[in-house]
Amino acid sequence: MASSHPLPPDLLESQISTVDLLLAMFPEPNESDISQSDLALITAIRDEGAENITSIPSGIDLAVHVTLDATHSIQVNITAPLRSTQPSPPEPPELTFSLRQPTWLDKASLSDLTSSLPTDIFSALDYLRDSGPTIIPLTTPSTTSKTETSSAPLVRVWFYFPSLSTREKRNHMVAWAPSHHLTGFVLAGKPGLLCLEGTPSNIDAYMNEIKTVSWGDIPSHQKKVSERYREVGEEG
Repeated sequence: MASSHPLPPDLLESQISTVDLLLAMFPEPNESDISQSDLALITAIRDEGAENITSIPSGIDLAVHVTLDATHSIQVNITAPLRSTQPSPPEPPELTFSLRQPTWLDKASLSDLTSSLPTDIFSALDYLRDSGPTIIPLTTPSTTSKTETSSAPLVRVWFYFPSLSTREKRNHMVAWAPSHHLTGFVLAGKPGLLCLEGTPSNIDAYMNEIKTVSWGDIPSHQKKVSERYREVGEEG
């Protein structure tokens, strides 16, 4: 994998300003989520200057909740890269984003929505707000599928990682589990361990999102994880 370099101070401060702007656009406590460690990094860069920061992570992760109408919203997961494969890039890397599937939108509709979004994060947020009424389906996913999910047997699954040490990836594992109705814990290190409790379909959807979104910047041959044990409990 190509080595990465911290962004030059001016570009680093530009990325932080962009994150600040996004947080300002979603000022209410329930409108955005960001880790305390990323907030501390933002404060340090703002107060001490980017040139005085010695440890720069690969990026800052945040989630914003875009309100579509009085009862519907959609979560947008955003990453602001703080490193580049170029020692001196001419401009900061573009922010990347993905949509978290809400309970009221099926996967096919989510895929269509994702493909229609502009690649610029601010344009994408404007699109979601402006198109809110057309995004919301006339009917929500069937109650039959919900019943099947709620009555599915609960399982506890242990996953083994040869290495699990990247802070951003661990944060994703913790932050993304609740939206899939999962509980559990993660132990970082070499090796690492992830334990999940929930329905099989929710665990599969969660692991797929981790592998395709959180690990999207990792070469396929380095995405090493194996299921070591699965315990089946009572129906939910």
